[in-house]
Amino acid sequence: MNTYAFRLSAVIFASASCLAAASHAECGIEAGNVSILANDFEALHVIATAAEECASPTVTVTKNHTTEHANLQGPALTANPSTYTVVMIANDSISGLLSTDKLLPLDDLVAEYGGDLQESQLIRVDGQVMAIAFMVNAQHLWLRKDILDKAGLAQPTTYEEVLAAAEAIREQGLMAEPLAASYKPGWDLAADFVNMYSGFGGELFAPDGSDVAIENDQGVKALEMMKALSAFMGPDYLTFNTNEMSARWRDNLAAIENGWGSRAGQAIDPAQTPLEIADATVFAAAPTVGGGTIPATTMWWDGFALARNISEEDATASFRAMMHALRPETAEAHPKAATWLIEGYQPTPAAAGVLASMEAGAKPYPMVPAMGLLHRALGDELADFMQDREDAQTALADAASAYRTAAREAGFLK
Repeated sequence: MNTYAFRLSAVIFASASCLAAASHAECGIEAGNVSILANDFEALHVIATAAEECASPTVTVTKNHTTEHANLQGPALTANPSTYTVVMIANDSISGLLSTDKLLPLDDLVAEYGGDLQESQLIRVDGQVMAIAFMVNAQHLWLRKDILDKAGLAQPTTYEEVLAAAEAIREQGLMAEPLAASYKPGWDLAADFVNMYSGFGGELFAPDGSDVAIENDQGVKALEMMKALSAFMGPDYLTFNTNEMSARWRDNLAAIENGWGSRAGQAIDPAQTPLEIADATVFAAAPTVGGGTIPATTMWWDGFALARNISEEDATASFRAMMHALRPETAEAHPKAATWLIEGYQPTPAAAGVLASMEAGAKPYPMVPAMGLLHRALGDELADFMQDREDAQTALADAASAYRTAAREAGFLK
């Protein structure tokens, strides 16, 4: 069984632009192709743009930011040569790529070109470095302090208090639909369930990893809490993904939401959010739930890996371009874009919710080979409960059944 090693908190506490010619010289790349596939949010744009500084007449650097990145990774890296040389990944996406042997071990490149990396950035699998982490992330509370103050409310620290706060805000006429969460069926809905289930103390898999373990009281309670929260969201809440939630916050359509730390900087940036909203926005740890003691969220890392099916020249060029992107100057120039795992990073107010969740003991999102199949099954099957088409027990049974079918096909279950 693969053994994954990553210490999320080891380095958290531990000007920017150059002319293109100077940047190329700093990269030190003689030739090669660098092609980056990434999700579409600010921090990843920052890193990919910094890598582009390594482009020259003999070095090509291209990038593709898309919310469909996870669906593209497998086919793109199966091609020989791979369609992309660099994939920006996270806890959830690395497992499937590892189990199908699509990633290049990075130990030699780290030894030769990764001298500025910190131990906490090295994602090891069976003793080999398979990815480099550059930021830590989590979903946590975004709060409009001005609205809470008008309602005479303290900042909520439990989901039960979130429900009470939402009721008070609505009753006082301050906002009709004060809550928001990323409940869009698919990846987003599954992630929110995993967060809530973790808060109730649930374990996703049996102790020996042989089967899924969501058909239990914790699973039912997690779904029931998610449904209770949805009563204070708009009628179109099942269309809310991360992008929609950020827009609702910016448009004064939510007072409390469970937002990603990687989007927090935008919410307090007057250039991207109206000043009165930006100034009133504060971040806090994800709430606890059901009398639990840890936040109902999961900790994530984002980073990069290299495709196995690429030339040695392209692998070297790609790794060195990413090392250029991960210089301290990048974090210094964009301190609010992420909670960086880059040497010299100093946390900003945008990092407060991620750090508070981590310090309160939030669990890491599971980084095991079968987790991608379970996440997909949850995203596909739980929406029927949210739409009152079936009860919680049936929705969980459907998700477990879908997982088992996929896990048998993939060889994880007999």
